[in-house]
Amino acid sequence: MASTDYQATERTIPTRSRERASYDRELVHSILDQGYLCHLGFVREGAPVVLPTLYARVGEHLYLHGSTGSRPLRGAADPGLPVCATVTHVDGLVLARSAFHHSINYRSVVVHGTAHQVTDPAERALALDAIVEQVVPGRSADSRRANARELAATAVIRLDLDEVSAKLRTGGPADDPEDLELPYWSGVLPVGRAYGSPEPAGDLDPAVALPAYLSTGSDQFRVR
Repeated sequence: MASTDYQATERTIPTRSRERASYDRELVHSILDQGYLCHLGFVREGAPVVLPTLYARVGEHLYLHGSTGSRPLRGAADPGLPVCATVTHVDGLVLARSAFHHSINYRSVVVHGTAHQVTDPAERALALDAIVEQVVPGRSADSRRANARELAATAVIRLDLDEVSAKLRTGGPADDPEDLELPYWSGVLPVGRAYGSPEPAGDLDPAVALPAYLSTGSDQFRVR
């Protein structure tokens, strides 16, 4: 294993399709950087809970935010909260000749670890700016920053990228040889992320121009 790879652990080695797993650091980072919505799993009162939330990657950390009243964010106070965070991109619907062999092409990352509350003001500011930038690059510098009251209502947690793996599927359907002559279409239906035209708020001053980062030619409007 290359020195730039994450170390595989018992929790990050898949029980199925192990050949699709990767611990390549650059691949993991690219999958995380191309999204902004993750699902955060944890145990609450003995039962599993999975919540969707926004995130941002900064170096070897994932930052997630929410209300200070949120149970998982409260639970991340010392000594921290054991969690599992997942990010998935669907790249295509794989349509085989048989229903059994239908699949999807995807890229995913799973991160295991202990989430900790971020209390340092400078790190909190960095994390909150990063989350805004992860969703809409260029927006953090083009909006009012949170005031003291808003910051008091906002919690930030950090999850280190230590126990992490990627998994992906590419290519076409894996039809059985005896099905190849069946008269059913077989192939891949690509899936991509698309943005519509920006819709101004009803009370927006007409003199406020559309920001360049929201124009159709910006990187924000390209599938990443």
